[in-house]
Amino acid sequence: MATSHQPKSRGAQVKENVYAWEGKDKTGRVVRGEVRAGGEAIVNVTLRRQGIMVTKVKKKVYRSGKKITDKDLTMFTRQLATMMKAGVPLLQSFDIVGKGHSNPSMAKLIQDLRNDVETGTSLNRAFRKFPLYFDPLFCNLVGAGEQAGILEDLLTRLAIYKEKTLALKGKIKSALTYPIAILAVALVVTAVIMIWVVPAFKQVFSSFGADLPTPTVVVMAISDFVVAWWYIIFGSLFAGLYLFFQAWRRSLKMQQVMDRLLLRLPIFGSVIRKATIARWTRTLATMFAAGVPLVEALDSVGGASGNAVYLEATRKIQNEVSTGTSLTASMQNADVFPNLVIQMVQIGEESGSLDAMLGKVADFFEDEVDEAVAALSSLMEPLIMVILGVLIGGLVIAMYLPIFKLGSVV
Repeated sequence: MATSHQPKSRGAQVKENVYAWEGKDKTGRVVRGEVRAGGEAIVNVTLRRQGIMVTKVKKKVYRSGKKITDKDLTMFTRQLATMMKAGVPLLQSFDIVGKGHSNPSMAKLIQDLRNDVETGTSLNRAFRKFPLYFDPLFCNLVGAGEQAGILEDLLTRLAIYKEKTLALKGKIKSALTYPIAILAVALVVTAVIMIWVVPAFKQVFSSFGADLPTPTVVVMAISDFVVAWWYIIFGSLFAGLYLFFQAWRRSLKMQQVMDRLLLRLPIFGSVIRKATIARWTRTLATMFAAGVPLVEALDSVGGASGNAVYLEATRKIQNEVSTGTSLTASMQNADVFPNLVIQMVQIGEESGSLDAMLGKVADFFEDEVDEAVAALSSLMEPLIMVILGVLIGGLVIAMYLPIFKLGSVV
């Protein structure tokens, strides 16, 4: 495919777009390509200078696609690493990966990256233009790979890191999704019973002319309250949840409080702690293996852990390491890592194989998360059945007690 260079923009306010073009070269062969430019006229002028007689120029319109997910970015990293490992040129790698992507939003992002690189921007700088998708850790590793001439190896490390992180997140989500979904269904069923079923029974019971059992009276009173104020109850519930999650996402203080509470949960706390340690050690192992200095590597590690408690601990570790304290002693002072992690880090520091030891720690805790999630799933099923049985069964029994009582009298 023939390629063309992007003309320099004469004004900072000229909006550039991607144009697909078709034409004939000096030998009469039909050639096609894409170019980023400020207008069709610029595309025509640029191609004519290259000896191409343009026959068609069309602005490329990208369909609005789905949101770009971590899975999309992980797949892109793996594909790019595989292409470069196989010796495919960088621009051609972008073309192959972008055109074969099913998500138009991701395809557009890849095309934007390709156009930046084609105009002479380094790959690291091109990634940094999209901080929403490529975090500092990603950009730092790509930058280190470009400087050291080992970009293929570091992209492979990045792909492995992102795949393992994505798998870990998936396991945590699967452990939490099942009980949350069941409880949500239980809430809907309870609301239906309270709003429609109980009032129907109430009309039947009003003709009995006898005192109703206490559980039935209590359920009917709750039903009357829900029917009268349902819009306030559910409105307050949804508004409260929305405000709570917004505060959790935006307030650092709230994040610290909630992350501490999550680590102390009786069942899920252990799984979350193990997953956090696995991400922390995996990130540091990847950065250190790439040749990033330890103090600089710790900048990205805290945020990648996904927990405010470990972010705060990482900052303390970074401050101590920068003053000459060993990583082992700094982690011990942070008081958030188990002895196994500290001992493995100490062995790694003494033997000069810190990245390998951190990788082994990450593997160990990822396996621990696998086992914990499997055990958690088997434990949650009977526990949820008991909760549903008590909640729904209690309501049904309370409504049928007067009928049982009437039957015994007859």
